[in-house]
Amino acid sequence: MPTEILMPALSPTMEEGTLAKWLVKEGDTVASGDLLAEIETDKATMEFEAVDEGVIGKILTPEGSEGVKVNSPIAVLLEDGESADDIGATPAAPAAAADEAAPVAPEEAAPAPAQAATAATPAPAAPQGADGNRIFASPLARRIAADKGLDLAQLNGSGPRGRIVKTDVENAKPQAAAAPAAAAPATAAAPAAAAAPTGPSTDQVARMYEGRTYEEVKLDGMRKTIAARLTEAKQTVPHFYLRRDIHLDALLKFRGELNKQLEARGVKLSVNDFIIKACALALQAVPDANAVWAGDRVLKMEASDVAVAVAIEGGLFTPVLQNSDTKSLSTLSTEMKDLAKRARDRKLAPHEYQGGSFAISNLGMFGIDNFDAIVNPPHAGILAVGAGVKKPVVGADGELAVATVMSVTMSVDHRVIDGALGAELLNAIKDNLENPMMMLA
Repeated sequence: MPTEILMPALSPTMEEGTLAKWLVKEGDTVASGDLLAEIETDKATMEFEAVDEGVIGKILTPEGSEGVKVNSPIAVLLEDGESADDIGATPAAPAAAADEAAPVAPEEAAPAPAQAATAATPAPAAPQGADGNRIFASPLARRIAADKGLDLAQLNGSGPRGRIVKTDVENAKPQAAAAPAAAAPATAAAPAAAAAPTGPSTDQVARMYEGRTYEEVKLDGMRKTIAARLTEAKQTVPHFYLRRDIHLDALLKFRGELNKQLEARGVKLSVNDFIIKACALALQAVPDANAVWAGDRVLKMEASDVAVAVAIEGGLFTPVLQNSDTKSLSTLSTEMKDLAKRARDRKLAPHEYQGGSFAISNLGMFGIDNFDAIVNPPHAGILAVGAGVKKPVVGADGELAVATVMSVTMSVDHRVIDGALGAELLNAIKDNLENPMMMLA
């Protein structure tokens, strides 16, 4: 039976995407691992690989299609002996998709009585696990499993929505297959909670400005994701804020000396590089703050993985510098420049902008003195960095002097970090920046 190729979820936040370009055409033969298409997610443009072998029988979603929902059919794959004529013979009832996509709830999998009565040909019975739930596997995977004497209920699928594909059964051994875990009794899906009010509707806002001239700007995937995630963060994360002024004169002098020595290597350190290192070392000095919120528990991290906000056209990325505490300033500088460039080109892979326990957002280069940033879950905190400004200060001896002062605000998730712990972390960041040579010790 022809197999539907589904729109993949290429990032955890992806709900829909744009099919930017097909890399195959109808009639092409493909194997597992071959590139099929380029897909624009909410964050980047990524290549989509085939998980089964066969012939592209029909392309269902043309190039340039926007708003293609995850797990919706985008093409049809034919196996040996099948032809394009077989595509039209596939039953149209919901049960026909049983081999391709897992139902959201048990009652959604069965066709309505009227649909079942009008279907020209009933869908073939799909194998079921011990719990009675349908097992989703490609026809080729089922044939190979039968030849090898494998129980599909004991295999984990690597295809879309857990579908078992050719490689899953080829790499499995009967004696190594894990026993299926006991399943909890099936329950009807709980009704979705009523959405909280989010302000006036589109029509209501449009009526407010009736008669006024304006341009309507369509939201792309990235802007929709930013809006949804940060709205959720501000509504669900109990933020509190800690502020400090940091004197930068010692750091600026030390940075200038280092840059002279590194000039021959083509390395130029920025103040932001020092801030990344200062935060990474502070997280090691205050390990209880190097943690993330995980729903019903807190995960304390070992390494300091620091995310840094990078502005791009239409939104932002937060690439993560892993193991920042163990890397030199020059290494951090080189990695940050590379990540920032690829972020602006939307060429980052998901693992490069996911994770981290702490983030930095620096608007000092835009002349912003200070601001409050929103915590990006599951991070426990984010440091908002303002510009370094010459200000009059009172010295330790009581004399008035001029110093370069940078204002920072640390936004903290109170579920993970309490006030005293947050103060300890921010003080450690301040000490590192005001005594920069200590970061090289």
